[in-house]
Order: sequence, then structure tokens, then C-alpha cells
Amino acid sequence: MTDQLERWSQATVHPDMWVDPDDDPRDNQGPSPDGELPTLEDYLAGYRMTLRMKCEGLDAEQLSRRSVPPSTMSLLGLLRHLAEVERDWRNWISDGDPLPKLYGPRDSDFDGAVAEQSVVDGAYADLAREQAATDAALAEHADLGKRLGRQGISVRELLVHRVEEYARHCGHADLLRECIDGRVGQ
Repeated sequence: MTDQLERWSQATVHPDMWVDPDDDPRDNQGPSPDGELPTLEDYLAGYRMTLRMKCEGLDAEQLSRRSVPPSTMSLLGLLRHLAEVERDWRNWISDGDPLPKLYGPRDSDFDGAVAEQSVVDGAYADLAREQAATDAALAEHADLGKRLGRQGISVRELLVHRVEEYARHCGHADLLRECIDGRVGQ
């Protein structure tokens, strides 16, 4: 007997994939968009959907399960972290007072990711709200070269950084999910 999980996927045509390509909601949109801004937004939307897919079907205990000690990383922690990061990105482009932290001091997003359904529900709601608010704030600036906020970050740089942040954490989510139930990433 072993504690090691057997790798599995719900895909049938391509068993090494998360889902079969015909069933993958990320790849059924037709041709890729034209232009830099629509391309960046498309990649961001794909990574956001990937993160949600990695969390689907798990209960509060599974979502809050930590990776490898001493790390406090969990899928629920990633949801909370990305909500916090979305909020912080608005601080980067604002000239006003910074928005307060959602969860408290550094690492509270991960430390507070406990196995309670109300925490899970709150994390999903926080993430959706913060994503929408950052999307709306950036939608006011169609010029990707425009520099915003006290640091003068360009809209392009912030959009690329958002894609990078989600992509990196989707890699973490692949490994976390595989440790929970053996389901492999794609």
C-alpha cells in the first residue's frame, strides 16, 4: 500500500490532458484575437479560467490543503492571493491613497486560507470583485503605452505582469491539484 496518488485525468481521447480539447472551454473560442490588447486580455482570461478549473469539484478541506511544509500555499490561498494582488495592481495605477489590504498583513492571504466554506465562498467573491474592478480601471486606458500612478507604470507592463502572475500560479495550481487527487495539469 502506498500514499502516493495515481495520476488521472477526465480526458479520454488524450489521457495525459486535463480535458479533451473538444471539451476545453479555453480552446473553443475560434481564431485568436487581433491586436496587442485583445491578445493580452485573451491570455489573461485563459489563465483565470485555468485557475478556476483547477479548483473545481474540491471541497473546503481540499482547497485549503497545504503543499509541502514549510510552505503555506494552497489552492484556496492562491484564490485569496490573486484577489489581493488584483487590488494591489489598482494601487499601482492610482494617484490616490492605497486601497487597504483585503486579508491583513503580508501572507495573511495564505495563512487565513482555512477549511471553512464561508472562507471559500468569500475568496471566490473577493476574486471576482477585484478582477472586475481592476479590469474596469484598466479599460479606461486604451493606450498601452500610457504611464499611470506615482510609479509611472505603463498599461502594457501591468497587463503583461497580470498574465505572468496568473500563469505562474496556474503552474502552482497544477502541482497542488495533483497532490490532492492525482488529477494532472494541462
